[in-house]
This record gives sequence, C-alpha cells and structure tokens, in this order.
Amino acid sequence: MEKVLVLLLVALTVAYAVPDPRGIIINLDAGELCLNSVQCKSKCCHRETGLSLARCAPKASENSECSSWTLYGVYYKCPCERGLTCEVDKTIVGSITNTNFGICLDVGSSSE
Repeated sequence: MEKVLVLLLVALTVAYAVPDPRGIIINLDAGELCLNSVQCKSKCCHRETGLSLARCAPKASENSECSSWTLYGVYYKCPCERGLTCEVDKTIVGSITNTNFGICLDVGSSSE
C-alpha cells in the first residue's frame, strides 16, 4: 500500500511540473502587461503614453504607423509584421526619445 501511495505522489509531482505553454513572464498574449518586447508572443510591448502601462500588442500591418527599433524594448508604435519594412527617417535623437515613427510598406509590391 505504501508503494502505491509513493507512486501516486511521484505521478502527481511530475504532472504539476509540466510547464504551461502560456507563461507568466514570457510568451504573453496580446493585452497582457509586459515590461519588454521579449516577453510577448508578438515581440511588441506597446504603450500609449509615457505614463501608461505597457501591454503586448500585435505587430503593425501594411500602411500602419510603426517604429523600426527601440533602445528600451517598449514601443509607442509596434514594428511591422513579417515581410513588411518600416520606412522611417532615423535620427539619433529619435532613437533616444523613441519617436522614430514611419509607415509599414511591402517593399516587394512597391518596386513593381
């Protein structure tokens, strides 16, 4: 009887040790609070203003406003979806203040 209880406890321990595919700190869904873009599934941790809380958000679609890259890991405008590029005039001051905004464009279709 003791062996059965020990086996049951080991089985329960292993079952609880399996990680949840949606993490608490990483692999966050859209709308969940974040501190850095690495935590989000979409790789975009977005905030509306400097005083608002940052939340995971989907990447910018074609012809939407975007940021090319941020020094801090939190965006005011999300970067573009895969296959699109953010056409922006990059400046050093814009990189520091996180204000290098542009428009997502499909380079393949615009060259035709």
